[in-house]
Amino acid sequence: MGGTRGTPEAHEADPTDPDAIDGPTRRDAIRYGGSVAVGGLLAGCTGGESTVDPTGDGSSTTGGANGTDDGGDGSSGTGGSETGHSATLSPVGTVEFDSVPERVFTVFPQYADMAVALGHGDAVASVYVPEMSGTTMNRYYGDLEGVSFEWEGLFDPLSEGIAKERLYELDADVHLADPAWASTQENWDRSDVEEIGSRVAPWFGNFYSGTRAEPPSGYDGYEYYDLWELFGGVADVFDERERYEALAAVHDDLLETVRGDLPPAGERPTAVRVSMAADGESFYTYHLNEPGYWLADTRPLGAVDAFADADWDGLWGQVDFEAMAEADPDAILHLWGFTPSRSMAEFRSTLRDHPVGADLAAVENDRLHAQGMRYQGPIMNLFQIEMTAKQLYPETFGEWPRHEDGDGYPDLPEDERLFDRERVAGIINEGA
Repeated sequence: MGGTRGTPEAHEADPTDPDAIDGPTRRDAIRYGGSVAVGGLLAGCTGGESTVDPTGDGSSTTGGANGTDDGGDGSSGTGGSETGHSATLSPVGTVEFDSVPERVFTVFPQYADMAVALGHGDAVASVYVPEMSGTTMNRYYGDLEGVSFEWEGLFDPLSEGIAKERLYELDADVHLADPAWASTQENWDRSDVEEIGSRVAPWFGNFYSGTRAEPPSGYDGYEYYDLWELFGGVADVFDERERYEALAAVHDDLLETVRGDLPPAGERPTAVRVSMAADGESFYTYHLNEPGYWLADTRPLGAVDAFADADWDGLWGQVDFEAMAEADPDAILHLWGFTPSRSMAEFRSTLRDHPVGADLAAVENDRLHAQGMRYQGPIMNLFQIEMTAKQLYPETFGEWPRHEDGDGYPDLPEDERLFDRERVAGIINEGA
């Protein structure tokens, strides 16, 4: 593996060639240590399953998907001290930092959202489809005074495939991405990952917890985390354990509120989470209650998954209108419908104008709801749990306003909010 790599025109010597770089590596202040032998992890070559997410904007990735449960106490880290701090996460192990990272590479917006939550959003230098990710994040942040994400001008790491020379140019202090996932990207192998980790900055991320998918071969002992455990690890990267714990307490309170008021299992609605395929005749479908941090907003709500018995080979399934009519869910949750990349107006009209779709109970009862992204960090997760609770259980948690294209997050009456916005904004802006 490995493949051919171009030489960046901006450099006299190819910065991706280790032999072209004289002297010590630039990251003497950041070093690996702890229980995982990183050199052993990052040796050899591995492939990955191609997974083009049909619910996104068409960008290609390889490998599996992310995370686990919906609560947790965070990954372990030593926290700050006068001599530095460390953070621990599988499959990386323990990474030691002499200072807080000021420039961060990441791919998926859950890590950008984590950085914002920890008061370090301005450190983010890259994110997947910046306009879509940034606009969506800011739609959630509209209720949080003083909180925003400046996405304009950020590098999209998947627009041209992850180019190693671009990581040299970006010169980040940490790469918030899973090295196991990175090793499966086109023209990458584990030696490339090791090179970037030692010569530019360490990797810190966990991708395959998203759906508890199998990591690439050779990653024995790979551990799975829920979203908030993963967030705890990233908090330690930024030496922000107190902020993390304060936000985790908000999350715990939200889960307690929701779970305490859920109707009995036999009285809950059936639902599906879908995105419309380009042909307008089928749906990409996702489970609601399976493990994985991509489901951290639907799993706590315990709705009846209309396709729970479907055994899809991969991250998602695809069903036609006939299969949807047979399941006939009470509510249809349109993944990406809250983002600027998909139109709820088109989604509604496609279903209403279809001879089978028009008779679906969710269409007849106007229970077609916009959902956000599976690539959710902690702030997004709070809003998406609240959003989904209202969409699934309006009698219990209050009616969810109809979402029109371009709308931000609705300005809910204070007595209908399921978590305290001022508390969250205060933690982000001022610390715990």
